[in-house]
Amino acid sequence: MIPASSVAPTTVAPVNESDTPWEPPLAGTEAEHLVGALDRLRTTFRWKADDLDDAGLRTRVGRSSLTLGGLLKHLAFVEDDVFTSRLRGESPGPPWDTAPWDATDDWSFASAADDTPEQLYALWDAAVARARARLTAALADGGLDQPVHLAWPDGRHANLRRLVCDLLEEYGRHTGHADLIREAVDGRVGEDPPAGWRPRSGNPAP
Repeated sequence: MIPASSVAPTTVAPVNESDTPWEPPLAGTEAEHLVGALDRLRTTFRWKADDLDDAGLRTRVGRSSLTLGGLLKHLAFVEDDVFTSRLRGESPGPPWDTAPWDATDDWSFASAADDTPEQLYALWDAAVARARARLTAALADGGLDQPVHLAWPDGRHANLRRLVCDLLEEYGRHTGHADLIREAVDGRVGEDPPAGWRPRSGNPAP
């Protein structure tokens, strides 16, 4: 085993934070790191799905039915569901409150084929903007330890930390899906957006 004292420190090239606003802090609080990690995944997903036409958003890989359009719509619903229904017990609002969920569990994925690229990008961008605002307000109101509306059958309530971690898991899974689909569309690959990247379609995400 190499003595710890003899291990050279790892250094990372400095970056201009204005060029990579999605980077989590290097040494922040627990809340700052969780929110930072979530926003980096959100941005990476948005980059993978960005600037495509209808055909690109409907591309499938192999026998999978997943599309980037379907992922945009599904994750827009998840954002609204987590920070309305699960957080406060409120309705997530349109279009989710009138959707035919009883007909199919895959409605948010499948129905994206009926939406235009402009509608899908706007739907995701708006949902994320609402989620960011609601999460910021909730953190200021009671922090990660506060109980939320979501509860188990035995009456135990989840806390805000659980909601954020669940959303991180959701984005981790689907950003991996998006990575494979986007490579099949036009060969775009990469772990993170390039420095200075901003959305080219829909509303610019902060």
